[in-house]
Amino acid sequence: MILEVIPAQAFGTNCWIFAPSKNSEAFIVDPGITAPSMVPAISDLLRRYNLKPIATLITHGHLDHTFSVLPFAKEYGVPTYIQQRDRKLLKNPFLALEKDDQSSAIIAAFGITSFSEPDDVREFLGGERFELAGFTIETIHAPGHTGGSAIFLVNDEYLISGDVLFNNGIGRTDLPTGSAVAMVDTLINKVLTLDDGLNVLPGHGPVTTIGRERKQSPYLQSEYLESMRKGGKRG
Repeated sequence: MILEVIPAQAFGTNCWIFAPSKNSEAFIVDPGITAPSMVPAISDLLRRYNLKPIATLITHGHLDHTFSVLPFAKEYGVPTYIQQRDRKLLKNPFLALEKDDQSSAIIAAFGITSFSEPDDVREFLGGERFELAGFTIETIHAPGHTGGSAIFLVNDEYLISGDVLFNNGIGRTDLPTGSAVAMVDTLINKVLTLDDGLNVLPGHGPVTTIGRERKQSPYLQSEYLESMRKGGKRG
């Protein structure tokens, strides 16, 4: 199996590449912000292993996870999978950004004034299972960071957690479409119910496991979750 990660220049967003072996199909996850796009770096890796990309998975619609989606789709003609509620952010990422957000400053520096979605966008709701490049993918709607945040189980061995769960952290909930109450529900009912042995591939930072986070993360302890439910802010 081939599992590689390319961090984006801005915000260090992890772009994950999955393939069963060399000379095979592959899918990518969350191509983020690199000038002019992440396509050259991803293409170099695909050529190294002689891989054919067949899809892009998006964990949520924040620009640091979707910036290079359109150029990648144009280059390779692949579909883009995104949760239904976040699809609108492909066309208008500003709906989930604050006016003074760092992403807005980066966009301005690049001279970009508008966005559009790829030709082939495939929505999911959560709970679907399908095959991609020889892997079994299960979608889980995991709102809180955004309304359409999602996490993906890959072969019941890896959890692509986006900005829901990090190594010793969780995603912020104070941006537009975010919700602390929804995040609490996601963490309790969709993260903490998962098997401890799952390898967690987050949207930023190093890999971890569900078991490690269950023990080490202060954000997964009952006291914190209860305070978050009552409107407390993430520390």
